[in-house]
Amino acid sequence: MFDGFETLDVDAGEVRIHLRRAGSGPPLLLLHGYPQTHVMWHAVAPTLAEDFTVVLPDLRGYGASDKPPTTPDHWPYTKRAMARDHVAVMRALGFDRFAVCGHDRGARVGYRLALDHPERVERLAVIDIVPTGEALLRADREFSVGYWHWFFLARPAPLPERLIAADPDAYYTHFDPPFFDPEAVAAYRRHGADPAGIHAMCEDYRAAMTLDYAHDLADRSRQRRIACPVLALWGGRWHLEDWYDVLAIWREWGDDVTGRALDCGHYVAEERPEETLAELRAFF
Repeated sequence: MFDGFETLDVDAGEVRIHLRRAGSGPPLLLLHGYPQTHVMWHAVAPTLAEDFTVVLPDLRGYGASDKPPTTPDHWPYTKRAMARDHVAVMRALGFDRFAVCGHDRGARVGYRLALDHPERVERLAVIDIVPTGEALLRADREFSVGYWHWFFLARPAPLPERLIAADPDAYYTHFDPPFFDPEAVAAYRRHGADPAGIHAMCEDYRAAMTLDYAHDLADRSRQRRIACPVLALWGGRWHLEDWYDVLAIWREWGDDVTGRALDCGHYVAEERPEETLAELRAFF
């Protein structure tokens, strides 16, 4: 699936980050979403590696990366902590400045990286999200039904962990659609059945509802903005477009924002790899 990619474990200071790397052009960091791993980029990363040095990590708590112990405030699983991981990873690989593309949770890490470390990020692509603070501030009945897992996973431990671990296959219906590659699904399910992975993913959502939300509100109140160009892509057949004026929201956070909906659901890079690839190559 990743022929020609090098596999590495990089010491990011607080955690060890597992990743794949290929290519020799300008550096491009690709960050995956929930409940996946870096494997979600399998359909676009090899072609991107023809033009870029592509770096595909597993976020902390996901895949083969470290899953650090949590704290009562969930700090180890904040997007601020994850963003810091990837500054360290890219520096260790020899890159002080780089482009970033993230999907879902990875996009949340990506925009936090651009806000906290503007000197590091040249360009940012976010796929199928609006900022966490915006989503929660605007949450209503439709949001709570459509994104029920945000609230379920954020419940105090160990309730969601126990319920998921009791029957992971029944829970991970995310991967039932036929567009998913069977090899990718096998990787996602291995990770999703690991008790440490289940707990870490719940901590990711607990952090989102607490410190991530607070960090976004603090930036919003200070009118802190993303300085680099931003590309926002989203699935036109998923929820985001029903709930938000996606570009209008991102333009409240960034000075140079473009983007559009693609004719697909949430898993944009796997549902529409050719269109995703075309958008990313043109932007980066």
